[in-house]
Amino acid sequence: MKHWMFSCKEVTQMVSESMDRDLPRYQRIGIWIHLMMCKFCSRYRQQLMSLRKVLRSQALHDENNEPHAKLSPEARERIKKSLQRNDLETETTKDL
Repeated sequence: MKHWMFSCKEVTQMVSESMDRDLPRYQRIGIWIHLMMCKFCSRYRQQLMSLRKVLRSQALHDENNEPHAKLSPEARERIKKSLQRNDLETETTKDL
C-alpha cells in the first residue's frame, strides 16, 4: 500500500502536477489531509489556482483581440539571421 502522508515538498509538486493530470486517489486524499493542516501549502495551492485563472482569462482575452505589438519585417529578418548564426555556431562546436 502506498503512503498517503506527504511532506510539504511532495505536496507542492503534486499540487502542480494535479493541474496537468489526474492524480491517484491516495495522492488526492493525502494532499487534502495535508492542506487541512498546513497553511503554507494551502496558500501555495491558492496562489497557483489564482495564477492559473488569471493566465487563462488573459489567454482568452488575447484570442479575442489583435496582438498589441507586431514585429516589423526588419526585426523579423534580424531575428531570423541571428537564429541561423546561432545554429551554425552550435553545429560547429558540436563537432569539436
